[in-house]
Amino acid sequence: MAKLKQQIRITALYCRLSRDDEYSGDSVSIQTQKAMLAQYAKEHGFSNCEFFVDDGYSGTNFNRPDFQRMLGLVEEGMVAVICVKDLSRLGRDYLQTGYYTEVVFPENHTRFIAINDNVDSEKGDNEFAPFKNIINEWYAKDCS
Repeated sequence: MAKLKQQIRITALYCRLSRDDEYSGDSVSIQTQKAMLAQYAKEHGFSNCEFFVDDGYSGTNFNRPDFQRMLGLVEEGMVAVICVKDLSRLGRDYLQTGYYTEVVFPENHTRFIAINDNVDSEKGDNEFAPFKNIINEWYAKDCS
């Protein structure tokens, strides 16, 4: 059974965009995120990719439909890798984001990659990730 589960595990390509994020200056549209994630997955040999998209949802709240769907699959052991554009796409709540990246994903043997922030759980801890998460939370508070 474990061998079968390993074979069908997916690479989750997660995209999120809220109205506040649209004003951040750089192009973080869902279409741009999808293209970036698909290219990264292809270049790094990730297969069985599936997109999870929460368009119009704040990163300060993790009660997002596709995030919850993805999390359910993580907890079922069905997700090998989660890939996002950057940490702010996963979330803008320092503690919650850290909880997922440092507890939930590792406990479920799910590799986490934030491309632009150079975060890859397979390469060990990124000392700057917590600071980036704090800045992402401050940004959300500043915009609200």
